[in-house]
Amino acid sequence: MGVTMDGTKQQRRGNTRQRIQDVALELFAEQGYEKTSLREIAERLDVTKAALYYHFKTKEEILVSLFEDLTQPIQDLIDWGARQPHTLETKQEIVRRYSEALAGAEPLFRFMQENQATVRELRIGDTFKDRMRGLRDIIVDPDAALVDQVRCVSALFTLHAGMFVLQDVVGDPEKKREAVLEVAVDLVTQAHRGARGS
Repeated sequence: MGVTMDGTKQQRRGNTRQRIQDVALELFAEQGYEKTSLREIAERLDVTKAALYYHFKTKEEILVSLFEDLTQPIQDLIDWGARQPHTLETKQEIVRRYSEALAGAEPLFRFMQENQATVRELRIGDTFKDRMRGLRDIIVDPDAALVDQVRCVSALFTLHAGMFVLQDVVGDPEKKREAVLEVAVDLVTQAHRGARGS
């Protein structure tokens, strides 16, 4: 097992449960969720079906656990943000951390985008909407003008759009992420100044 530059990848690799999740997501992405069986996941992992079964009884369980693990940083961010003062620095930091959380969960979000029926069926979408609302509530000043509330919500969606829409745009992924982040930070900064100026 080679050491990767990225510590988190290394960590995920050493953990059987996470290896199952990663391989399952790869297969779901390649051939579709419906067409993937637990047996195929076990085969690609080179483990017995019983070994896989020890961690997950169904592929639904795998997907739901993946979703919960990869979106946990978003929940942690909401909990952190709720304890912070409503300052511009806090909002900018929330946008920055959210950008990182999205980057970490990118394969999952791509899967969600392409398999919306499955996501609806497993109610993953509801949990995600709840997390988005939680994030919106800590980034938007309730007494801000409507246009500034829209700017704050748009900052979050800018990060989402950056993940999907810019995929086809030629360029260094890191530079694209920085550009998207800059626009999102600009939006919350403008909104904050608007709220202070009114």
